[in-house]
Amino acid sequence: MARIVVIGAGMGAMAAAARLAVAGHRVTVYERSATYGGALGRFERDGFVFDTGPGLLRLPAVYRDLFVKTGKEPLESVVEPAPVDPAVRHVFADGTEVALPNASRAGVMSALDDALGGGAGERWGAFLVRAREAWDRTRRPLLEEPLWPNWEVLAREPYPALKQRRLLRAPRQAATLGEVAAWELGGGRLGALLESYALEYGLDPSTAPASAAVLPYMEQTFGSWYVRGGMRELARAVYERCLARKVEFVFGADVRLIREKDGRAAGVELADGAVIEADHVVCGADPRGLQRMLVERELWAADRVRPAAALGPSRFTVLLALRGGRPPSAAHRTVVHSPDAAAEARTAFAGPGTERPTVTVLRPDDPAVRPDEDHEAVTLTATVAPHGPVDWTDERGVLRYTDELIAAAERAVPDLRERLLWHEARTPVDLARATGAEGGSVPAPSLAGAGATFLHPANTTALPGLYTAGGWAHPGGGLAHAGMSGALVAGLIVEGDDFRGSQ
Repeated sequence: MARIVVIGAGMGAMAAAARLAVAGHRVTVYERSATYGGALGRFERDGFVFDTGPGLLRLPAVYRDLFVKTGKEPLESVVEPAPVDPAVRHVFADGTEVALPNASRAGVMSALDDALGGGAGERWGAFLVRAREAWDRTRRPLLEEPLWPNWEVLAREPYPALKQRRLLRAPRQAATLGEVAAWELGGGRLGALLESYALEYGLDPSTAPASAAVLPYMEQTFGSWYVRGGMRELARAVYERCLARKVEFVFGADVRLIREKDGRAAGVELADGAVIEADHVVCGADPRGLQRMLVERELWAADRVRPAAALGPSRFTVLLALRGGRPPSAAHRTVVHSPDAAAEARTAFAGPGTERPTVTVLRPDDPAVRPDEDHEAVTLTATVAPHGPVDWTDERGVLRYTDELIAAAERAVPDLRERLLWHEARTPVDLARATGAEGGSVPAPSLAGAGATFLHPANTTALPGLYTAGGWAHPGGGLAHAGMSGALVAGLIVEGDDFRGSQ
């Protein structure tokens, strides 16, 4: 039985802790904040309940596997996941709307034909066929296996982009998702639909590799799921599973140093000077901070992917308490597209803040998140530049940007301002406090192509006995990806060099 210290109580870290405890190890989690869940936060006021992090789950099989492997119980025995249908409603800049059914390729194609015409459904269906090829080529190395020692092979683009023939000029092929949207989908509303998937994950369509096509493929193949009571309930269930498997949690514990002995990780030192010895250390924090926990050691050796030097984008969230009940016809999730997507991308990924952003509106049909049937809880989210390029402590700027999101959301909820009781804004500064991520950045999933610049660091490090889990490690950001990172770390510790990946 090994002694294992886990730094952080985010979803990836807790997934690793539960699996390691079941394998017979003694696991203690040290979390600097007062609670578990990382980005899966919750805000409650006057009977309204809001998720302050991810609002939906893709690839629920990841957490079904976690609960089966750590207790032989189905996920449905501890939470109530429900598919969202329609999966999403899009409101485009010109007022055109389309609602896409959940996990139905034929239904999506039909809806696009009806709303956009001109063979839009057929073009989207053909795109999904190519996206599936990229998925089949990258699913194992990017989700289910530790990062390959020869990870450079993932620099090659797996998306089979169409060759665009041009008169008297060499054929061209899409290398970015933005080029796929323009050249293969014809731009316009169909192109905007594709680019919105990248933006939701904090990716700039103009630089994200064409392999980001796997993101809409995952959603439209495996569906979008909501957990009754809010997505925070999933974090609660994983936390309670850890407790049931005798994982210990110490909250308010700030880990300052990784201790070494005989050339390997030997424990941690807390801010109050306490020293905890361990045989293995698992870090679920932003690896840029992890490097500072080591004394005179280069953590990311040349044979491993390094953390990105630049801060990625963050999220700006507005929580709305509304009088009046939720209409039965309301979609759970609506994406209200920016009238100037190009300008939005430039400012969201470089700062300062943008006007009239693309806004995701979440309206869960869930009695557990509202005081009664005569009220409604609504959440608005936009991708924004992190704290640094933008001063998110500027109250006037926060108020202005809040109003921008509300104005955009009125296109999805026309009587929103008349119904508004109160609102709360959550900025990148708040996100940084909750998760410890520098600038409030939100990690994107790992993607192949683009010279491997969209890969995350391996779950192993240059210091034997030290591992990384969570959204900042392989296979990257998102609830499902974080859960997979926990499975990979547990496999690496339990099986060692014999571990070949999750099944």
